[in-house]
Formats: sequence, C-alpha cells, structure tokens
Amino acid sequence: MEKSSASTRLAGAVHDLASEVVSALRGGGHSPAVCGEAGQFAGDDLGLAAVRVLGADLLLPSTLFRRRPQQADVTALHKAVRAFPPDATSSVVTVWSHWAMTQALHRLEETLAPGTETAPGTETGPGPGGRPAGRTDEMERERRGTAGEQPVAGIGPAGAGPAEPDVTWLTEAPWQRLTHQLAVLAALAVPGTDSGVARVAHGRPVDLARGFVRAVRRRDWLQAAAAGRWLALVDGVPDTLGLESGLEFVQHMGGSDARVALHVGAARLMRAGAPV
Repeated sequence: MEKSSASTRLAGAVHDLASEVVSALRGGGHSPAVCGEAGQFAGDDLGLAAVRVLGADLLLPSTLFRRRPQQADVTALHKAVRAFPPDATSSVVTVWSHWAMTQALHRLEETLAPGTETAPGTETGPGPGGRPAGRTDEMERERRGTAGEQPVAGIGPAGAGPAEPDVTWLTEAPWQRLTHQLAVLAALAVPGTDSGVARVAHGRPVDLARGFVRAVRRRDWLQAAAAGRWLALVDGVPDTLGLESGLEFVQHMGGSDARVALHVGAARLMRAGAPV
C-alpha cells in the first residue's frame, strides 16, 4: 500500500511538472521557470524524482525556442543528474536517458560559450572571472560541483560533450520494440541533436510509422504521442500515415495526460518549423 501511494504521488508530481512544460511550450518559451522560482520540484526527494522522470524535457521549451532557460530549471536538472546516476545494474534505456540529460546541459554550456549565438537579451563575450557571459555564479558552481562534490557525471571539460552510450541493442530491434524504446527516449527527439538513437530513428521511418499506428490501435496514447514526436523529426515518413490528423486524434484522446500533451506539442512545433 505504501509503495502504491508513493507511485501515485510521483505520478502526480510528474504530471504537474509536465504540465508546466506544456504551458511554456504554448507560451512560446516566455513563461517563468518550469520548476518555479522557489525550485518547488527540486526541493525534495519527490520533486527531484519527478525531474528525473521528465529528464531532458525539462529544458524542452528553451531547446525548441532557443531561449536561455531559467536558472531554477538548470539547477533542478543538475541536481537530478547527480542524484540519480546510472550504475552497473541500470538498463540501457536508463543510461541513454541520463545521457540525454547531460547532453542537454552540455548544449547549454555551448550556448553560453564565448563567441556563440545566445538567446535574445543575452550578452556575449567573456564575463567575470573569464566565464561566458550570461552564466551566473550559481550556474558555474552547479556545473563544477559545489562544496567539494564531484562534477556532474557525463559532463566533460569545456568543449567536450558527454560520451555516447552503445546503441547496437536498438539497431536490429523489431519494429514493435523499436517503437517502445524510442517512445521511452522521446526526450532525444529534438532538432539539431545527433545521437545514435536518433540515427536509428532516421533510418527506420516506416517501422516507426507502423509502431505509431499500433500504439493508436492499442489506445496507448503516451507511446503514440512519443512515436509521433519522433516521426515529426525524421524524413521518409509515408504520406499515407496522415501524421497531422493522427497527432490531433492522439491529443484529443490522451490530452488529459500532460506527457501526451508535451510530446504532441513538441511534434507540432517541429512540424510547423517554429523557431526551433
């Protein structure tokens, strides 16, 4: 009973956090920090676990709209990376999900690096102490580790991205398993991000389309929405699929699930060529 109650509370926290991301997506990335200025989702174990479940999608609005995320969100993601590192017993999907989080943080490092383009209103050039302008002292401490902590696992030195995990397990997966695994790793379905998982998805659009149809028929709206998000990113999707109407149907049927709304919203933004 206690375990069931904890699962229910975590599901509620994930729903609330995903709802904040959806709100930011619909607002064009202009809304305040997803985690709230008080860090409400990262201030306790339950909130931090919800951040870990959502993973790199915590920064999805800033990723899609190319806007610098609020510090509360960056701090929350850093904390989740430190709190839930994969170990020798972790599944390959967990390892890839962790990699996606560290990759999102690395992209932020590159965005704030001297000489790179930044979000509107962000100054360029080196800041105090030689750090990139726009990076706060708190952000720098989070990146390097505070109070003697080790740096975030998977985050290399400046200019070096996190080491990519193995992807051979996915390359030859049957289309049903392919769709299931890609759906779990939908946070990797963002423009401009190269990964082994994304390369597999790009190479199997027809199999992914079959998986999308199967998920709809099984009324698995979360998997359908996540598969649709991948389909919005890859080339070679069959015209006969009717992806736009399919996404609309999935939104209508499963939109009460904030994670469904998140994936469908991301898919539509990518298909519309919004400022991503």
